[in-house]
Amino acid sequence: MKQLFRQNKAIFPLALALLSLGAAEAQAQQTPTFSRQDTLRGTITPERAWWDLSYYHLNIKVNPTDSTIYGVNTIQYKVLEPHQVMQIDLQPPMRMEKVMQNGKQLEVKQEGNAYFVQLAEQQKPGAVNKVDVHYGGKPQVSVNPPWSGGITWRRDNNGKPFIASSNQGDGASLWWPCKDHMYDEPDSMLISVSVPKELTDVSNGRLRKIDENPDGTRTFHWFVSNPINNYGVNINIGDYVHFGEKYKGEKGLLDCDYYVLRDNLEKAKKQFKDVPRTMQALEHWFGPYPFYEDSYKLVEVPYLGMEHQSSVTYGNGYQNGYRGKDLSGTGWGLKFDFIIIHETGHEWFANNITYKDVADMWIHESFTAYSESLFLDYHYGTKAGNEYTIGKRATIKNDRPMIGLYDVNYAGSGDMYNKGANMLHTLRQLVNDDDKFRSILRGLNKDFYHQTVTTQQIEGYLAKHSGKDLSLFFDQYLRDTRIPELEYRQEKNKLVYRWNNVVEGFDMPVKVYLNGKEQWLNPSTEWKEIKKVKAGSTFTVDPNFYVTASSQTT
Repeated sequence: MKQLFRQNKAIFPLALALLSLGAAEAQAQQTPTFSRQDTLRGTITPERAWWDLSYYHLNIKVNPTDSTIYGVNTIQYKVLEPHQVMQIDLQPPMRMEKVMQNGKQLEVKQEGNAYFVQLAEQQKPGAVNKVDVHYGGKPQVSVNPPWSGGITWRRDNNGKPFIASSNQGDGASLWWPCKDHMYDEPDSMLISVSVPKELTDVSNGRLRKIDENPDGTRTFHWFVSNPINNYGVNINIGDYVHFGEKYKGEKGLLDCDYYVLRDNLEKAKKQFKDVPRTMQALEHWFGPYPFYEDSYKLVEVPYLGMEHQSSVTYGNGYQNGYRGKDLSGTGWGLKFDFIIIHETGHEWFANNITYKDVADMWIHESFTAYSESLFLDYHYGTKAGNEYTIGKRATIKNDRPMIGLYDVNYAGSGDMYNKGANMLHTLRQLVNDDDKFRSILRGLNKDFYHQTVTTQQIEGYLAKHSGKDLSLFFDQYLRDTRIPELEYRQEKNKLVYRWNNVVEGFDMPVKVYLNGKEQWLNPSTEWKEIKKVKAGSTFTVDPNFYVTASSQTT
């Protein structure tokens, strides 16, 4: 969600006036210069490739008095091929104090954010080994969460600590040592967090137990039984109160647990009624919630919100819309709490289906942005969902492609949200069968269940199951910044038309209305014609297609 909100901070009230200028300036920007640190972060390096994550036990103590975190991360892994150097990531000012294996301290060499651990024992293919990484310090403070990564240290209205992590984009290694690349996820994870006894930690998965410690702290042990991506791991610490419900979903009863600040309990009980409504809509469109075993939690935090797996965070002020605003300008955006619907949508696209490289972040954000429209479609009708999607086009900048640059931790344009949603909405029109479109969305979540994926896999799946060649469609919308333009003009008793502003060979069919009568055209970049068209005939393109149309003079 991070890029959307960075992009949309300035939307109100100057968006329409500044979009054209902003897009022009962005087009002129040069590709960033990348460093070796970018490569170490964004590449499956040889020191990462030889071992497969199987389990983490992150065991930490969080100290609100001095804003420090100290602890140990036990990393269990399977040896895929013989190699003696392991890359583990941890960003300053956090420090890696020592790494142990089988009671022996290992040699470690640091290169920026990457630590290279020299393993003493022979790493034999097929073996399952582990290392204990001891670390600590004052983690980076997020100056503008969730847009800047780090830990947020606040106090609630009663003066009690209110602490949370948020690190999408900047990396989980801001506050804990890990294999900080999205391609490899542990099969399961235990998160043990010690906090002052008057506070509660809420992390991912299910709460196994709470230990009362002699030093006046309590340790909360949360177990995640499903694969989890690094940035989805979180800590949320505060004077929480709990309430919950059981949602009767497609796979049975789903435990829905809510943790909010004590003073906000009554507001939360009212606002969080959007959770079962969200589950109804998104299970309908996407299939069963992907983490029944780990439950669903919605947790209040001191920032806007994030999609942390099974521990979705919330800070939208207990109001509908995005901070009370309708991003579509249609009124439909005030029918639901944006953060609840959007961040919960990420449980399917981000946490269930996860990109391997951040360049493919559109897979997370395009489908999730479209989930807002699908929520409206389910509860208020297709017209409502259509209008919402079309309304959000005003925020699209077309500044750079939605796909980023690979192997350097560089995401594509923030257009991956609302342009991405409009791309999928256009694809839905091409499928021209909502039952089939729904089966494709559900099939994605079934066939790529708990997997990391590439753009090529998703493109191929959509093409295969729609029965359409979508290669030029995705080249146009994912890899180009231009909006397809349908040029047309009337010549005596015929209408001629073609695609302009498109990639070479673009030939997407489009639905139009000629004198109010619906018909499909198959334009290409060459002029085509419709004969026997009376002078003065009306011609419009179905607005559900993300294209423009222009009448040419003869």
